[in-house]
Amino acid sequence: MKSIILKSSSPRRKELLTKMGYEFSIKVFDVDETMQKNLSPYENVKRIGFLKASVKSEEDYGSILIGCDTIVVLDNVIYGKPKDEADAIAMLKKLSGRCHEVMSGITVIYKNKVISDVVISKVYFKELSDDDIKSYIDTKEYIGKAGSYAIQGEGSKLVLKYEGSLNNIIGLPTEKLEKILGEINEMED
Repeated sequence: MKSIILKSSSPRRKELLTKMGYEFSIKVFDVDETMQKNLSPYENVKRIGFLKASVKSEEDYGSILIGCDTIVVLDNVIYGKPKDEADAIAMLKKLSGRCHEVMSGITVIYKNKVISDVVISKVYFKELSDDDIKSYIDTKEYIGKAGSYAIQGEGSKLVLKYEGSLNNIIGLPTEKLEKILGEINEMED
């Protein structure tokens, strides 16, 4: 088995990759995650997933490098991590009673092979009252979460239903990653 390096400090990505049964190390380099105004949300998330995977040191050559970025998109507007509580409240009010997309840009690099893709899931929010939003904000779970919620935690109470990969919504499209890793492990060295 080739060595794997996850290029993310996200505890959720670490947990999901561990559940997949892989042993891996974690290396994180600073990457400019600024969304480019001239690119669509799809192009932006794919670009940032690629940037995260592609920043490497020489000793990383020969390892499988995994980079991923996840965003929430509503009406072609990207909702990243909230700046503060007021920003989180505003995001949740916009998502209330609506369907939004969760996009993960994932890139896997092995030697000179680069595989990049975007996985999209849909999340339908319940109609949220101000009390629903305040109760959720009080949990502090929104901190550091794209779209200001975590579907795998208390945030599940905000969700009516979802379509697509739940793990993608959490932050790592494991089904797509499993397919890519299978392709790479079959490659000759």
